[in-house]
Amino acid sequence: MQDESKKACVVEAAASGVISRYRDRLPVGEGTPIITLGEGSTPLVFAPRLSDRIGGRVFIKCEGLNPTGSFKDRGMTVAVSKAIERGAQGLICASTGNTSASAAAYAARAGIRCAVILPAGKIASGKLVQAIAHGARIISVDGNFDEALRIVRELGDKGEFAIVNSINPDRIAGQKTAAFEVVDELGDAPDIHILPLGNAGNLTAYAAGYAEYRQLGKARGLPRMIGIQAEHAAPVFHRRVIERPETVASAIRIGNPAGWDAAQRAIDKSHGAVEIVTDEEILKAQSWLARTEGIFVEPASAAPVAGLFRLAKGKRSDLISENVTIVCTCTGHGLKDPEIISARFSQAAPVAATLEAVREVISRS
Repeated sequence: MQDESKKACVVEAAASGVISRYRDRLPVGEGTPIITLGEGSTPLVFAPRLSDRIGGRVFIKCEGLNPTGSFKDRGMTVAVSKAIERGAQGLICASTGNTSASAAAYAARAGIRCAVILPAGKIASGKLVQAIAHGARIISVDGNFDEALRIVRELGDKGEFAIVNSINPDRIAGQKTAAFEVVDELGDAPDIHILPLGNAGNLTAYAAGYAEYRQLGKARGLPRMIGIQAEHAAPVFHRRVIERPETVASAIRIGNPAGWDAAQRAIDKSHGAVEIVTDEEILKAQSWLARTEGIFVEPASAAPVAGLFRLAKGKRSDLISENVTIVCTCTGHGLKDPEIISARFSQAAPVAATLEAVREVISRS
């Protein structure tokens, strides 16, 4: 009876999500059980004040509005569906946070177990809480993300779990649907696409999606792919492994990206670039985007906006003009990492419950 209930859930849910929308572009067949939470179809929001500030037409792809609050859900629906098709009884991933939240949710949806390997003390609370809520087995290791991924690879090689990190090609296949959505909405590929560069799978996925749509005649050209790394977690920019990466943007705190080579090829082929920004620039961009455009993102997601500010006033300013269309992917919602904002906010002492007292406080602000 429980198995029948699971099947009914899968059939009903399969009517939504990126697999339903782009089935002919994904590695699924008629017999693939679709595990979905209705991911994808996220807003592509025109940012008028950001456009005015940098001198081009800028859109924000708000991936924080996926079911678990990050872009990871796009790839996870495909990876988990294929894992179930192959008979997997459990999932495993290394994570800086968002992958663990997504893997745990989709494992719960599929009715299988999930183990997540996390670098101790390096995970934002909003992401850790999600993994706990969805029932994942959480193992913290005394090391960084790269060391956690090494352990995951070893466990995956033994066949004990299906790995759902971006080293799984099904993850990349699902994530390329974001590029499809951008083209479907704009009517063509943008001139420039800027996104955070951590483990590097997402940049590779976008580039693959744009290339596919160009081959199909749905896009006339390909955008310059520009990845943004944090100053002290920038292996691709510096072209060397960073043994102890550090940044406030935990989602891109990675010193040896698994998708490094593929991402570099995509950047080179598109005549793109890798740029770095400081933690201070990231936090300023996060605050500016929230207060000016009404879009609240986690620090890593603010890195593309910080990078765009740098591009507009730096050596690459020649790339930007009023006729240039730019898309910034913001990969995760701001509530993923609430401590960053709450640490900068001090609760004022309460005032008297009178109109005059409240009005006085308002006038001071």
